[in-house]
Amino acid sequence: MNKIQIEHNPAPAKLEVMGVYDWPIWQKEASTFPWAYDSNETCYILEGSVTVTPENGEPVTMGEADLVSFPKGMKCTWEIHSDIKKHYDFA
Repeated sequence: MNKIQIEHNPAPAKLEVMGVYDWPIWQKEASTFPWAYDSNETCYILEGSVTVTPENGEPVTMGEADLVSFPKGMKCTWEIHSDIKKHYDFA
């Protein structure tokens, strides 16, 4: 299974080409919950901090200005440390 991929502070031109700013926005308060991806997701974090721990995997912490990809089929636990706001796209 693929892992979570993070690009810290991607170039604004890359975000523009990807159309990130046209993607929907998702927000959630600090909390912990299980999640399973039924398709690939790419997101760009606008605010907040979160640690995502894949089932049988190592925790990955991400936050503001991170471009993150989650693979289809991954089961994980989200632990939001500070309220999160992100653009997201399912492929």
